[in-house]
Amino acid sequence: MQGRTVAVIGGTGQQGRGIAQRLAHAGTAVVVGSRDPARAAATVAAWPAAIARVRSASYRDAIVASDVVILTVPFGTLDDLLAQHRLDFNRDTLVIDVTVPITFGGGTAMLAPVADGSAAEHVRARLPDHVRVAAAFKTLPAHVLNDVGRPLDCDEFVCGDSPESREGARSIVEMLAALRAVDVGPLSRARAIEQLTLLAIAINRRHKVHEARFRVVGL
Repeated sequence: MQGRTVAVIGGTGQQGRGIAQRLAHAGTAVVVGSRDPARAAATVAAWPAAIARVRSASYRDAIVASDVVILTVPFGTLDDLLAQHRLDFNRDTLVIDVTVPITFGGGTAMLAPVADGSAAEHVRARLPDHVRVAAAFKTLPAHVLNDVGRPLDCDEFVCGDSPESREGARSIVEMLAALRAVDVGPLSRARAIEQLTLLAIAINRRHKVHEARFRVVGL
């Protein structure tokens, strides 16, 4: 993936900021896509001067300019975004879905029902066939990602709609220092990954911590 441009859509939120800055530190050209390009430009301007390979743009311009598009917007906004921009994706663009459809009610975290099975499959159903889709970065706490000076020291699960999609997502994940990608197979495995995100939240709450994440041993 070296030499490619990566768009982080929703790159002004904690999760998006963390991914964008960590990829830029790894030498990747990054475009932060936002509904408000001026706000995105102000956000990027406040990042360390050492991060020189980041620019900001509208959603459309970021998508058109990029080989890889990482979706870090809230799940509830995906339908409008994809409906508006589905024809802006270049042929063979790799879309990496980061979203998890978590809702909170009565102090309890839950996964909202998704007819397609998972957020990643929901994205797949709303993009043209020529776009490749993978899921990654779903189990990493947003505030930990955003603390860019801190090693992640964990594994991250990757699944996708083809071996090429999974390999592309794996290479992006492993650009982040101290993060190992674990390929778990077809895109339908996003259902299990999203459940693991819910489990990490439950672990945090039960044990009064904030940084629960996963490592696979024996692999």
